[in-house]
Amino acid sequence: MSLGTLEEEDLAEYFRLQYGERLLQLLQKFPSIEEQSESPSIRLLEKKKEAQILHRVMEEKKETFKRKMESLNQRWEDLAVKEAQLKAHMQKFEQFIQENDQKRIRALKKANKERELKQLRVQELAKAKQEIVALRLKHQRLSSKLQAYSIFNKYLEKVVENSEFEEIQEVIARYKTLVSMNHDLMQSVQDGQEKIEHAKARLAHYMKEKGDEILQLNNQLAQLQMHYDRAHSNVIVWESRWAHIQNTAAKKTLLLGTIKMATLNLFQMVSKQLKDSPSVSLEDTHKQLDVIQQYIQDLSDILAEVKKKEQQQIRV
Repeated sequence: MSLGTLEEEDLAEYFRLQYGERLLQLLQKFPSIEEQSESPSIRLLEKKKEAQILHRVMEEKKETFKRKMESLNQRWEDLAVKEAQLKAHMQKFEQFIQENDQKRIRALKKANKERELKQLRVQELAKAKQEIVALRLKHQRLSSKLQAYSIFNKYLEKVVENSEFEEIQEVIARYKTLVSMNHDLMQSVQDGQEKIEHAKARLAHYMKEKGDEILQLNNQLAQLQMHYDRAHSNVIVWESRWAHIQNTAAKKTLLLGTIKMATLNLFQMVSKQLKDSPSVSLEDTHKQLDVIQQYIQDLSDILAEVKKKEQQQIRV
C-alpha cells in the first residue's frame, strides 16, 4: 500500500513508531519528582511549555512528513506518467521494430528477386553471346561458301549470255526439271528392273517345274522306249514262239495292256498341255508315242531358246 493512501490510524501508528522513542528520551531529561523543588504551578507551566514545544515539533514533523508524502505522491504520479509514456514508447518501438523487420524482409525478398533476375540476365547474356559467336561462325562459313560458289555464278552468267536463257533462275529451273526427270527415269528403270527380276524368278520357277515334268516324261519315255525296243527286238522270238505266246497270252496281253494304258495316260497328259491336240486313235500306241516324243523335243527346244536369251541379256 502507498503512503498517499494511509488512513489516520496508520498515520498515528507511524508517528508513534517514528517519534515515540525520541519523546521518551526527551521526557527522561526532565528531573524526577524528588529532585523537583519548584512549585506545581511552575512545573505545570514548564510542562505546558514543553508540551507546546513538543506539539510544535510534532506539527513541524507532521508538516514535514505531509510534504514528503505529497512529494512522494507527486513522484508516484510522475513515475506513473513516465511508465505510461515508457509503455507508449515501448509499443511504438516494438511497432517500429516490426515495421523494420517487415521492411527488411521485403528488402531481402526484393534483393533475392533482383539477384535471381540478375543471374537470369547474366545467363541470357551468356547465351546471347554464344549465339552471336555461332552466328558469326555461320556467317564466316556462308561467306566462304559464297566466295567459293561465286565461280558458279560467273559460269551461269556466261551460260545465260551464250544461250537462249535470259536469267540465271531459268537455268536453275531447267536444271531442277532435268533432275526431276532423271529421278523419274531412274525410278522407272528401277521399277522395270524389279519387274524383270520378278519375271526371271517366275520364268526360273516355270522352267524348274517344266524341267521336272520333262525329266519325268523322259523317264517314262525311256521306260516305254525300253519296253518298246525290247518288244520290237523280240518280235521274231515272239513269232517263233507263237505257240508259247498263245499259252501265255493272258500274261502278255495284260503286260501289253499295261504298256498301252501307260502310253495312253502319258499321251493324255501331253494332250492337255498342247493347244491343238492331235486326233489319234486310242488304240494307235505308235502314233501316241510319236506325239509324246515330239512334245518332249519341243520342250527341249524351248528350254534351249530361253537359256540362249538369258545369256544374251547377261551380256547386255
